[in-house]
Order: sequence, then C-alpha cells, then structure tokens
Amino acid sequence: MDAAATPPLGLRAALHPVRFVRQRFQRWWQARLPLRDTTTLTQRNVYILPTAPGFMLGLTLLVLLVASINYQLNLGYVLTFLLAGSAVIGMHICHGTLRGITMNLVAPDAQFAGASVTVGINLVSQRKTPRYGIGLAVLGTDHWSWTDVPAQGSARVQIAFAAPQRGLHTVPALTAETRFPLGTFRVWTVWRPAAQVLVYPAPEAHPPPLPPGEPRPGGTASVHRQSTGEFDGVRAYRRGDPLKLVVWKKAAKSDELVSRDAQQVQRFELWLDLAQTGVTGALHGGPALEQALSRLCAWVLAADKQGLQYGLRLGSQEIAPGSGEAHRKNCLQALALAAV
Repeated sequence: MDAAATPPLGLRAALHPVRFVRQRFQRWWQARLPLRDTTTLTQRNVYILPTAPGFMLGLTLLVLLVASINYQLNLGYVLTFLLAGSAVIGMHICHGTLRGITMNLVAPDAQFAGASVTVGINLVSQRKTPRYGIGLAVLGTDHWSWTDVPAQGSARVQIAFAAPQRGLHTVPALTAETRFPLGTFRVWTVWRPAAQVLVYPAPEAHPPPLPPGEPRPGGTASVHRQSTGEFDGVRAYRRGDPLKLVVWKKAAKSDELVSRDAQQVQRFELWLDLAQTGVTGALHGGPALEQALSRLCAWVLAADKQGLQYGLRLGSQEIAPGSGEAHRKNCLQALALAAV
C-alpha cells in the first residue's frame, strides 16, 4: 500500500472515532501518573471491573432471581444468594490480592538497537498469606509474566520490550493485574517507571576492516594500511610471547601462530573517526549517520575484542584512546547519544 493510498490522520480518526477518543484519553490519563521506580499499590491506584465471565455470572444471577420470585422457589433463592455471596467474596479477595504490594524496578542494562531490553521487577508483600496469580506486562501488550508472591516475602518478574532505535529512552508504562480466585473480576494498576534505558546503535553485521593507525604526536613513522586489514602489524610467533598478543583469528584461518608487533602499536594509535567510515553524507544526519554509527559500533566492539588501544571521533566530540570495559562503554554511550 503506497503513501497516496494511506488515509490521512484526520480521516483515520473519523473512521475510528471510538479508538481515537480512547487513545487520547489513555495518553491524558497516563500523563497524570507520577514517574517513580518504586510504587505501593493502594485503593487509590488499584482498579477493578467485572470480566466477561463476571458479566455472564451477573446475568445468570438476575435470571435465577427473577425465576425464584416468579415461581416462589425457596431453593432458587438459596442458590441465587449463595452464588452472589461467592461473587462478592471473590471480588474482595481479588482486590486484596493486588492491594498492598510494593513494586520495585531494577534499572535495565544498556542494549543494542533491535534487541530486547529486560526489566526486572521485585514484588514485595508484607501480608501473612500468599498472593496468587499476579501478572505484569508492558502496557498495551499481551506478553504477560505471571508469578505468586509468598507470605511476607518477595518474588521477581522479568519483562522484556523491544528497543527500536538508539538513544536514551524511558521505560514504557507497565501494568499489573490479577483475576484470582474466580476470574469474574479483573483488578489492575498502571505504573510509569522513571528509569531510563540506554540503547546503543546496532553493530554492522559485516563491517570493513579497522582503519589504519595514525602516527602518534611527535612520531616520524608513516602510516601503512596492512594488507591483512588489521590496524597493528603482525609478525611470526616467538616463544615467550604473551597469549594476549597472539592473533587467534588469523591462527584459525591460516593454522599459523602470529603475534602483534608491539613496537608498531607504540608508533601508531587507532582512531575510529566518523568522517573516515566511508559512508557518504554521514556528517549530515539521517540514514547515512545511522549507518556510519552502526559501523563505528562494530569497530569499537572489534577493537575491544582484540585488546587494542583506540579513540573515537564524532565531529567535534573526541574520546582519547584507551582500552578496557569502561572505555568501551564510554564509546558506545557516545555513539548512542550522538547528534552530529
């Protein structure tokens, strides 16, 4: 279906006025909810409504009551009020199952775009009886995680949602519900966490080799791109070379042990530059920028895996060469928040 055949927003709203009003009301209502990573459920933020089986039970009770009045059936009265009493007790138990629980959000770890972000939630109960059949999900989805909370204990639930694009994103609104014990009532709540998740660019699947090294300041060495596609030079393995200098990827391909030339590493330093990614128009934003950032992300991971010292340049932003997990996270964060 092309763009010309797609109805405009106003026409779509006119075609589905109920859906449009419902979405507007949900956005307005959610905007009024406070942002917090810990929330305690009380009668003020827990809601209850009958389910479809609950409405059918109500209709059945009405038919039984009318029939009992019309035919003066004493046993009919007994059955009607017995079922009605059971429904009322079930409603009270259902509401009490969710009321009083404290939910604590565990801040999610950073992920790459397109991957699933996992959010951990701790459910804590101070009640002396267990709570059964509590489900949590991202609001508006049907992927539920169910658990039981023990008496005066806690339970942990994990919820996943997709990270569509890089950047710093707020954790989406969550919902918790229960229909225990009879399934005739649905008790639920809506929770807006304040936590944010950092989403890195998705690394390019098949990136080109790492760029050549640049001479260190004050050095006289010239830059030569290795035919092997590696930043640092290699030489034949010598007895006593540290294992971290062995290029295992080359050894797997050629069945020959080679080591990195430490002297060459001292003469050159590796810079991963946005302007040197080879992507046309990367400095002008748009899809070209995202492609270049994806390539830089793959280069950062490759350089870190090889244990190289590397720096990162994103326009006017520059991260000095370094190595290690902290340096890798710093570079990936800069790529996630880049706005060249």
